[in-house]
Amino acid sequence: MKKILLILIFFCFQFINSQNVATKSISISFENETKINVIKKIENLTNYRFYFVESWLDDELISGQFNNSSLQNLLDSVFKNTIINYFITSDNKVILSRSILINGTLPEWFSNESDETISQTEAIEPVFFNEEVPIPDTAIETVRIGKENKFSRKKHYTLTGFAKNNTTNEPIPNLAIIVKNKNINTVTDINGYYFINLPPGINIIETKSIGIQDSSKKVIIYDNGTLNLSLQESAEILKEVTIEANRDRNIKEAITGNTQIKIETIKSVPLVLGERDILKVAITLPGISNAGEGASGYNVRGGKEDQNLILLDNGVVYNPSHFFGIFSALNPFTIKDVNIYKGTIPAEYGGRLSSVFDINTKNSNTEKFSGEVSFGPVTSNVALEIPIIKGTSGLLVGARGAYSDWILKSLDEKSLKNSTASFYDAVLKYQHKINENNNLEATGYYSDDSFSISSDSLYGYNNQLMSLKWNHKFNTNNHGDLSLVNSKYKFNITYDGNSDNNFELGYNVNETELKLKMKYLLNEQHSFDYGISSKLYVVNPGNKDPKGSESIVEPFKIPKEKALESAIFISDNYNVNKNLLFNLGFRYSIYSSIGEATQKLYKSGFPKSEGTVTDTLTFGKNEVIKTYGGPEIRASLRYFLFNDFSIKASYNSTYQYIHTLSNNTTTSSTDIWKLSDLNIKPQQANQYTLGLYKNIDGNTYELSLEGYYKKSKNIIDYKVGADLLLNKSIETEVLQGDGKAYGIEFLIKKTKGKFNGWFGYNYSRSFNKFNSIFSEERINNGDFFPSNFDKPHDISIVANYKLTKRFSFSANFAYQTGRPITYPVGNYNFNGIDYVLYSDRNKLRIPDYYRLDLGFNIEGNHKIKKFAHSFWNISIYNALGRNNPYSVFFVTEKGKVKAYQSSIFSIPIPTITYNFKF
Repeated sequence: MKKILLILIFFCFQFINSQNVATKSISISFENETKINVIKKIENLTNYRFYFVESWLDDELISGQFNNSSLQNLLDSVFKNTIINYFITSDNKVILSRSILINGTLPEWFSNESDETISQTEAIEPVFFNEEVPIPDTAIETVRIGKENKFSRKKHYTLTGFAKNNTTNEPIPNLAIIVKNKNINTVTDINGYYFINLPPGINIIETKSIGIQDSSKKVIIYDNGTLNLSLQESAEILKEVTIEANRDRNIKEAITGNTQIKIETIKSVPLVLGERDILKVAITLPGISNAGEGASGYNVRGGKEDQNLILLDNGVVYNPSHFFGIFSALNPFTIKDVNIYKGTIPAEYGGRLSSVFDINTKNSNTEKFSGEVSFGPVTSNVALEIPIIKGTSGLLVGARGAYSDWILKSLDEKSLKNSTASFYDAVLKYQHKINENNNLEATGYYSDDSFSISSDSLYGYNNQLMSLKWNHKFNTNNHGDLSLVNSKYKFNITYDGNSDNNFELGYNVNETELKLKMKYLLNEQHSFDYGISSKLYVVNPGNKDPKGSESIVEPFKIPKEKALESAIFISDNYNVNKNLLFNLGFRYSIYSSIGEATQKLYKSGFPKSEGTVTDTLTFGKNEVIKTYGGPEIRASLRYFLFNDFSIKASYNSTYQYIHTLSNNTTTSSTDIWKLSDLNIKPQQANQYTLGLYKNIDGNTYELSLEGYYKKSKNIIDYKVGADLLLNKSIETEVLQGDGKAYGIEFLIKKTKGKFNGWFGYNYSRSFNKFNSIFSEERINNGDFFPSNFDKPHDISIVANYKLTKRFSFSANFAYQTGRPITYPVGNYNFNGIDYVLYSDRNKLRIPDYYRLDLGFNIEGNHKIKKFAHSFWNISIYNALGRNNPYSVFFVTEKGKVKAYQSSIFSIPIPTITYNFKF
């Protein structure tokens, strides 16, 4: 006991002396000096002597002026914002340390009287060094974050940063960041940013991602701080059909119904005519389908095609398909990935009911010129990555063209011999890194289709898109981006029948959006996304003009429509504890239909028709016609039942203010878009989702089971025999009613090994209801009936087997219930004229659809030093030769009704494509 008292007296004496020494007054000034020079000045002016390692001090220049200041205040200023701590002894020695704090007093527990012997190890070991953390035998980089503070008692500190590819300088999204042996991990977001909460002391941090070399760092953390990661590309061969790149993302995030597909991981999936089509691969996932072969548009969880928001670098693509829906309108060589949201839609997105396809283009390689080229039987693709300023800016150029006329000319159908069909698209993207905190991205996109199935009509449509985004990092906890985008879609029809009624018809829709999105890390529990957006719609509903001097067609034009849609949004990723995570989102949208325009008022209690018009209102330029809007809730939660097994639930409410009108059963390039106005209300939907998610053997096997129920109102349909194109009173042809959809989705994926792929099954139903007291506004007696895309059973199997590092087999099998159709069920005679009697709408179904595709993939040799890496794909689409019906239609011939079936690919389609990447 006496020894302990002596030790206490000694340390107290030392501490008091050191405090007295530290309070001695010093006057000194320095300007643009290094820290080492400042230390030398202090030593020359005083009798203090400093002990340190010179490499610990950086070369940053500092300035300051101190009059009668204590040494402690002086050193606090000199070493501010560094990891240097200091300790002043009683004999005028100043000992510098990196991060750790040298204590001049004994720990609090030392003063407790006890006869127990305290070992030397127990007395000096800092409590924050966890004995469970293994220090690797091999040397790895050690990084110190912050410095120890004797007043801090926090159990966790927040580490933030940015991950980039050190070859291309591109951000690395979905990089898994794992703390070894501590069950702590996170992933980078789409812009490469991350945050993670770490206990104080030593943490071994590992990073993992497909295409990036694994890395390890020893991070010693004492305070909140930043660690940016510059990682090396990996030479490892990719698993050909792995959809999911980052570890355990499927079970850890809170949002439901989210899938990410990377373009590099799908190149061996056999698709029609050898195209590497990221949106066609999406159809193999549960909950996503289309109306059939050759149908453009996508149906997500029982929703119509126009209820999907398809974005390319934040700009809307209105028609994402080429060649009657057989190809997507996106060059696969310029695409990096797509994030598909069909359950919880993040609060930043709005304007559609069913889903968001957020497609991101690649950033160009800023270090060296590179590219990728492919040749196929119908299309050729090229993408070039051109450094502009090495390591700072680069240009991505992508182009694709089709030479598909030979297919139509080779068909047995004589009526198609003179038909033509072609398309092309182009992407141009420039990125520029201004500094560590600022970078710019600009994207331009254009696609064009033209086709003529008959000899007298030429159809054409195109998409245009321009996007400009500025990313800014304010500090370690706050960053955001400001984007300005413009999207345009138009179609035209040229009729030249060598007669006096030749004409040209045109239509276009244009939108411009300004959006600010911010991300703020408040603390280890709360991470906020928030922002504001505003979008201007301008729709030209159509014009018809005479073609040629001999045409007698009268010029005709529908007045344009305008509207403004604005929104504010905020979401919080709230970590309650290690098991419970909430993602709480709120969006408030407001929509105004604006003039210059005229709107008709119809007699209340009567169907809308020209005969029930009571008044016509005229609105001036930018005058508000009608305003809609309201709150949209986006809430979800995740709860860990076990470390590799979670349950999620979500609620999602949405508004949609722009709609397509079509009297086709599937999406057509000549479908028109209609804005909500005085007579057409916005669509609304509420979706509930519940799911179970399980990983087996790490994440070698991923299982998910999700169920959903969705209710909609004010959904759009049309009256029987509706005339939609060039109709000044389009609201008289439109019906609005209710919808409901429900289903269950099962997915199992094997992500590793020679044999990998996925199996997906989806049971879903989709119904519409249009009820009214007026028969012309009522469908199927006002009862719910199946929608055009109601296909209860949907099975997809995608498999890949790698024989060697260069050779692999792949297969794709799809089965779907036949879609609904309205059949003639009889005929009758009235006043001597025969009429056909049809069933209720969508009462019956066409035959079920199934298809098997096979592929054989040959990689080039894997020599490091060679000009280019090659890849051959030999595939057979529809290997079983199944004559799958695209549609069934009926023709009356000689008083008899005859049924005909149309098919797109009724025979096996072999394809060979050659790709090389340099």
